[in-house]
Amino acid sequence: MPTSILLASEGVQAGWLTNVLLDFARGGAEWVLWLLVFLSIGTVAILVERLVFLRRADADRERLRRLILDHVPEGEADALLAHLEQDESMEGRVLAYGVREMERGPHAVEELCRGAIGTERLRYERGLPFLATVGSNAPFIGLFGTVIGVIMAFDQLRNLDADGAAGGPSEGVMGAIAEALVATGVGLLVAIPAIIFFNVLKSRVNRIVTGTDLLLRTLVALLHERRTPEHSE
Repeated sequence: MPTSILLASEGVQAGWLTNVLLDFARGGAEWVLWLLVFLSIGTVAILVERLVFLRRADADRERLRRLILDHVPEGEADALLAHLEQDESMEGRVLAYGVREMERGPHAVEELCRGAIGTERLRYERGLPFLATVGSNAPFIGLFGTVIGVIMAFDQLRNLDADGAAGGPSEGVMGAIAEALVATGVGLLVAIPAIIFFNVLKSRVNRIVTGTDLLLRTLVALLHERRTPEHSE
């Protein structure tokens, strides 16, 4: 039960801060609902933008693998680089970064490309922290709206006459309780899709990183093979 109601029932005057917070709660929880609506719009917008980005940056890994197998053993770095620079995918950009540094040796290429993978991963995961934040905090935002609604209900209940008929405030009490429940429901409705979208996109990014790592290992292995005859001589 709100502090102001307990104080009123005991004939004690509520404090200044309590009255300020109670006045704030009397404003209702509709702004909480609007906040959740804006968060849901942002969630859908990020989902659409990321799906479009991932589709545009999709790579033909088998084609890239064939290019590596065809050009690296022959030392045709320029020809391979010409193909890779036309590819906007993570795989193409990371491999292009490594091919530019082929003369440094396989170990240097591997280290440089792993750093490039980290940079590319940030590009692919843009917007995902927002989805994670919405998914984890939207229920609490809805719960905050619920608390406001319950405070409103108790505040209006205090104004009822002994027989419960003071201009029909019981309807306001029920309305405040309904508003509180709606806020909880909307919070869950926003959070659940955000978590699903986050997991789907995160899983796809992880698959892309794994595929990039496999192509990188192929490149490094071929560079080691090229250097082996040189050392044996």
